[in-house]
Amino acid sequence: MHKPEKPVLSLLTKGVSDNIPLWLMRQAGRYLPEYQEIRKQANGFIDFCLTPSLAAEATLQPLRRFDVDAAILFADILLVPFALGAKVSFLEGEGPRLDPMEDEKKVEELFYTQETIAPVFETLRRVKPQLKDYQTLIGFCGGVWTVACYMIDGQGRQDFVKAKEAAFHQPAFLKALMKKIEEASLAYLLGQIDAGAEVIQIFESHAGQLEGQAFDDFIIQPTQRLVEGIRKQHPNFPIIGFPRGASLDDYKKYFHQTGISGCGLDQNVSLEEAKEQLLPLGCLQGNLDPTLLLEGGAAMERQAKKILGALGSNLIFNLGHGVMKETNPDHMARLVSLVHGFQKGAEA
Repeated sequence: MHKPEKPVLSLLTKGVSDNIPLWLMRQAGRYLPEYQEIRKQANGFIDFCLTPSLAAEATLQPLRRFDVDAAILFADILLVPFALGAKVSFLEGEGPRLDPMEDEKKVEELFYTQETIAPVFETLRRVKPQLKDYQTLIGFCGGVWTVACYMIDGQGRQDFVKAKEAAFHQPAFLKALMKKIEEASLAYLLGQIDAGAEVIQIFESHAGQLEGQAFDDFIIQPTQRLVEGIRKQHPNFPIIGFPRGASLDDYKKYFHQTGISGCGLDQNVSLEEAKEQLLPLGCLQGNLDPTLLLEGGAAMERQAKKILGALGSNLIFNLGHGVMKETNPDHMARLVSLVHGFQKGAEA
């Protein structure tokens, strides 16, 4: 099938593409048996992320199986706190653990060292030459608030109680920590761009924890400054923001005020509201429920076609969150085929 040059990049920079491009968050990872094999070669997850030969292979594995339109760097949002000097570990089956930040004194001890995570840049340099001419290379970081949540609570939670308490009762402490994260994230992203990343995604995975003025202060404003910092050195550089869990009104404010090029939608955003209120703002990305990809079959196909029909004029097809580790790769293959069949105007 003939494809235009880099449709993901074209949509984000020009607002046009002959095709609806597709890539999936966490397309590189645990659901692939070949990933499980190379994972055994690393001495822990951080070592995996910071070993360019392994991280590049993990990035490229899904591109060998599936005709996706972008490669997403294999790394982790918690590499930034690791480079700030925080203690970060990953417990098998339990997720990340950090020494919780509790006060401004601990924040003052943080110091960003780019060399600590420089292997990520080498990963990008290794991946870039191996992409097909229509595939875009995407780098990323965690949103400033999201990274702060992990650093304050010390682990992943459904409700980051300590971080939310800091937002309302310790704003000086939270702002000091977020300033460190923001500065480190900007340096990290600029390093990724210099190493070959063509698009950046900002994963504000826990944006839904905040609303109102707190959403403006701790989600929108830091994202806006990151976007401005990138564009100061790379004018018009394409950036996707993903404020997962935000209300529709906050999605609109985020899209309108941060300066992002495209906005990722989680699966809770209704297609009708996305079409009427968000699509006029620009390129959208999303938003198939990952559990439907896990299930596969008719339910997945029906919802994928609804998304394509509602948002296809300016859509990068993706999930509302990441691929679940139990997902059958055959379901992924069927989804890719369906989306590309829709692109050609054929019956999917």
